[in-house]
Amino acid sequence: MPSEGRCWETLQALRSSDKGRLCYYRDWLLRGEDVLEECMSLPKLSSYSGWVVEHVLPHMQENQPVSETLPSSASASALDQPSFVPKSPDTSSAFSPASPATPDGTKEGLRQWQEEQERKVRALSEMASEQLKRFDEWKELKQHKEYQDLREVMEKSSREALGHQEKLKAEHRHRAKILNLKLREAEQQRVKQAELERLRKEEGQVRLRALYALQEEMLQLSQQLDASEQHKGLLKVDLAAFQTRGNQLCSLISGIIRASSESGCPTAESQAEAERALQEMRDLLMNLGQEITRACEDKRRQDEEEAQVKLQEAQMQQGPEAHKEPPATSQGPGGKQNEDLQVKVQDITMQWYQQLQDASMQCVLTFEGLTNSKDSQAKKIKMDLQKAATIPVSQISTIAGSKLKEIFDKIHSLLSGKPVQSGGRSVSVTLNPQGLDFVQYKLAEKFVKQGEEEVASHHEAAFPIAVVASGIWELHPRVGDLILAHLHKKCPYSVPFYPTFKEGMALEDYQRMLGYQVKDSKVEQQDNFLKRMSGMIRLYAAIIQLRWPYGNRQEIHPHGLNHGWRWLAQILNMEPLSDVTATLLFDFLEVCGNALMKQYQVQFWKMLILIKEDYFPRIEAITSSGQMGSFIRLKQFLEVRCP
Repeated sequence: MPSEGRCWETLQALRSSDKGRLCYYRDWLLRGEDVLEECMSLPKLSSYSGWVVEHVLPHMQENQPVSETLPSSASASALDQPSFVPKSPDTSSAFSPASPATPDGTKEGLRQWQEEQERKVRALSEMASEQLKRFDEWKELKQHKEYQDLREVMEKSSREALGHQEKLKAEHRHRAKILNLKLREAEQQRVKQAELERLRKEEGQVRLRALYALQEEMLQLSQQLDASEQHKGLLKVDLAAFQTRGNQLCSLISGIIRASSESGCPTAESQAEAERALQEMRDLLMNLGQEITRACEDKRRQDEEEAQVKLQEAQMQQGPEAHKEPPATSQGPGGKQNEDLQVKVQDITMQWYQQLQDASMQCVLTFEGLTNSKDSQAKKIKMDLQKAATIPVSQISTIAGSKLKEIFDKIHSLLSGKPVQSGGRSVSVTLNPQGLDFVQYKLAEKFVKQGEEEVASHHEAAFPIAVVASGIWELHPRVGDLILAHLHKKCPYSVPFYPTFKEGMALEDYQRMLGYQVKDSKVEQQDNFLKRMSGMIRLYAAIIQLRWPYGNRQEIHPHGLNHGWRWLAQILNMEPLSDVTATLLFDFLEVCGNALMKQYQVQFWKMLILIKEDYFPRIEAITSSGQMGSFIRLKQFLEVRCP
């Protein structure tokens, strides 16, 4: 470095100076000399004192006026500067600072020498100052570097500490998250277990009520079995065997209920076993009924044969004049017999009708606790379920379009026990044990009411309502049975069934049985009555021919066209009613006549010809002049299709 070079130059210059060439004794202490000896001894004149007195003082006295210097001061100055005195008397006068030959040269030399020394001192001072500055700068730089290193170490330690702290925080968050997940899973598991336990108890209560209902029906069947004791004399089989088996089945169900009550939760196997026992009891009673019917038929035939034999014996005793020809059977046009049609419905159809009505009444009794409850919460649940069941059906219209699937899915979800949104709240049939029965009943009632009101006013609405009803019927058969029960109750002609007036029956009750609406002892107008009957028959005719397009096509229709053919055949085998039969035939054939024609082809055309040629005269014979509108519509409809 430049500063180091100057330092060496300075040292070299000092070594070459006068003082640098002086010899110093470093071992003077070893000589045993006292350092302070000269300071403590008395002052002595130097050996040069004589020379100074002889040579220096005279010159100083001569120059005193000029320099205006006192002798004492001159001598003092001479004494104060011994370094300028020559070392020995024989020193060269040219280099002596007080040479008498050149007094001015001596002063000038001293001055120059002094200036040179001062310059050197200043140079050395400046050099030392610069070196001190460099040293301070180097020291400051070193301190700054050490400070920076220390700061970097501290920052590194701080970063490592922060990183370690963040790592600990991350581990803590991870562990807290895992712990929260475990706690949440445990809570969900607990809630799930509680929900499963609640559902298990509810299912147990439902099964227990079902077991009690099965036991009640079993006891009723047992009473019917005991009531058949009066036919014991007619039976060829042992009635005691039937009664013994019936008692065994009753005991079996009682044992199942007792075991279920003790365990607190009946199982599905127990319910299935009780249902099998009840079915066996039904079969047992049915077999007994068949035996009784067969025995009664044999008894009646035997009595008729005995009466015929007695009659023949009596005629033989009275003589030949007692034999008379029976009157000839009346012949109709073309030699055909005018056989009378039925007035009452067939027994098997009547049994089917009664079974549907009994099932409907049983359903009403099932949710009677919900409808008659005084609890505000139960009333709220009932209203929510009723709205959830009826509002979607009310939204079905001819312009519903893609909304039909949305409506169908909502109804299906409600019947399947899933929660649905209704009125801004979540509603489910699981909110009440009787909720499903209540929803099924109200839903079926609403479908029939839509036929009675909406289809009666807008005939084209029968098809969208029917396709949804058919899809729900296919997935939930009990709803279909309830639809039929409501339809038969409001429109008995859909069975077909013509109620008869019984002795002692009130006229208003009989009119209600016929399907009329009676309010405040006032019967509705005939036009309004026919309009409602027409709407319900049109809905029924649409249901039997339509299927839900998104359902399983491999399964058969739950209530298909074969029931429509049965209805048409049975109503043609019954005596027509004025104004009613013509209206219902026209509405039924207009809606599903094309479907029946495709299904039955030639047989359907024969049916139309039968209506036109044989049934028309019967309708015309009972139709008054003021009721010819429906008859004329039916006649024109058939004349166009069967010219």
